[in-house]
Amino acid sequence: MAVTSLSTSAPGSEAALPEESRSPHRPLLGQSLAELTEWVQAQGQPAYRGKQLYQWLYQQGARSLQDITVFPKAWRQAMAQVDLGRSTLHHRVVASDGTVKYLLKLADGQIIEAVGIPSAKRLTVCVSSQVGCPMACDFCATGKGGFVRNLATHEIVDQVLTVQEDFGQRVSHIVFMGMGEPLLNTANVVAAIRCLNRDVGIGQRAITLSTVGVPGRIRALAAEQLQVTLAVSLHASNQTQRLQLIPSAGAYPLETLLDECREYVQITGRRVTFEYILLAGLNDQPANAAELAQHLRGFQSHVNLIPYNPISEVDYQRPSEASIRTFVAELEARRIAVTVRYSRGLEENAACGQLRASHR
Repeated sequence: MAVTSLSTSAPGSEAALPEESRSPHRPLLGQSLAELTEWVQAQGQPAYRGKQLYQWLYQQGARSLQDITVFPKAWRQAMAQVDLGRSTLHHRVVASDGTVKYLLKLADGQIIEAVGIPSAKRLTVCVSSQVGCPMACDFCATGKGGFVRNLATHEIVDQVLTVQEDFGQRVSHIVFMGMGEPLLNTANVVAAIRCLNRDVGIGQRAITLSTVGVPGRIRALAAEQLQVTLAVSLHASNQTQRLQLIPSAGAYPLETLLDECREYVQITGRRVTFEYILLAGLNDQPANAAELAQHLRGFQSHVNLIPYNPISEVDYQRPSEASIRTFVAELEARRIAVTVRYSRGLEENAACGQLRASHR
């Protein structure tokens, strides 16, 4: 379905938070050292137990208080029902390139996907921000399944810890490019970014937030003064074509979106990355490249070209290597910074646009 309203009752709006994020008994994951210290003291424990809880939660990956062996056994047993906020592994699949896709079951039984992407020098986690997605992009598997709810802060942080534990390797980079539209869940996404930076130790400059664009939300994100990389999914060089691919673009014309991106650059001093999925015979023509370059002239930006990753619901095709090279050459001739990003995990449906939270 298309998103035509951004009122607090709209699907995917900030009002669609899970119950646990509004509860005074919220899970411990996602809370700061000060908050955890306050919590242990409220349970009648000395303040130093807060630091122990903090270390076991964020550095040692505790999944229950029973795991924290430095705590008194009697207290662990008495607090056995306390929710730390960890998911359970529903399914795991490894692609030939080493990419691992995780289906994680949340406390309410909903399933989300996260992806671990290893390389020689880094481990990147592609995280989800919603269960499903309301944006209904025509080329994306997640949007075909509809929207269920926003993820709470701890449900986002948990994805990173889960991948880190499974690989036995420190996560170095995070991309908010999984299921959902992050800027329809801004409060929890920003809180998760701050937690991942402050508590898990991942630099904000190593975090990328991808959005298809929601009116006013890029400006609001700029006000947070984060050091993350903003990646805006254009996927078309004109408004008519964008409407075909992204139904929500009707409420957010291309020129308006680009104007807000310019404001973001002015406020933050950070460039914007523009993502552009290349679809054979549709938006991969030299004329599209020239049109895109015209929009971005004088813009502090970078273009990521993503050859289309097929899904079963639509018959779009991946462009030829010759078409990709021609598109790149057209942009470079117009002095537009550009790279081609080939997605990992393609054969296991773990690549960009392929996440659907189902196991067949």
